[in-house]
Amino acid sequence: MIDVQGTLIDDRDKRPIPGSVEALEALRRSGAPFVLVTNNTKHDSAEFRDFLRDLGFRFDDGQYLDPLMVLGTVVPPSPVAAYGSENFLKVLQKRGYTLDFEDPAAVLVAIKPDFTNDEYARMIELVLGGAKLVGMHETSIYAKNGRRYPGVGAILKMVAFATGRGYEVVGKPSVPFYEEALRKLRAQGLEGGFGAVEIVSDDLIGDLAGAKRLGMTTALVLSGKIAAVDEVPADKRALADRVASDIGVLFGVRTRRTA
Repeated sequence: MIDVQGTLIDDRDKRPIPGSVEALEALRRSGAPFVLVTNNTKHDSAEFRDFLRDLGFRFDDGQYLDPLMVLGTVVPPSPVAAYGSENFLKVLQKRGYTLDFEDPAAVLVAIKPDFTNDEYARMIELVLGGAKLVGMHETSIYAKNGRRYPGVGAILKMVAFATGRGYEVVGKPSVPFYEEALRKLRAQGLEGGFGAVEIVSDDLIGDLAGAKRLGMTTALVLSGKIAAVDEVPADKRALADRVASDIGVLFGVRTRRTA
């Protein structure tokens, strides 16, 4: 399983990280099953797949998974109070959801860099009023334009703490999402369960911790949310079985970056 943002493409300019196209191509040539597991919510799934292919990444439709593809199993099309980018709201409406900030079935949280206190207050009010709290994923940090903002996971935990309620997650690192990714790997010939899978990501807490609990081997790349191993608390470092500066180095298609 391979993360996309911060692992294959740069969080700043959305261009391929050096060595990433070559790493995916090497994996493809080897015949090993793989699936791209992205937190994309800003673009329709087909549109984002095409964007990645235009960047030079080669993969089949069955080798791609994002939260929008499984959203309906967690929150069927219904009135939702959705928080995220304008593109995310448009994608939701295209998929049959209606925006309702008065009496929604669910509060649906994606990501953007400019959440306001008023939006947090409204989330809290709606959840206290009985709406289900749902995150499109549970990223720890959102990296944008060289800055690092609280990710969806951090926002979910804040609202859950404020309300005393729980929440559900659609994408990574939810078990149903990883199970769907595993099904895609098995469709390519993988034998075995999560113990036969390695996941590569730049998000130690939001992606790899959950994968580790399921028995996957974990590889952390320092090309996105985390810039150096020193940023990882000592008690969390065991969550990563392997660490590399980027996926090109991890897969041996390029040499380690120098400072």
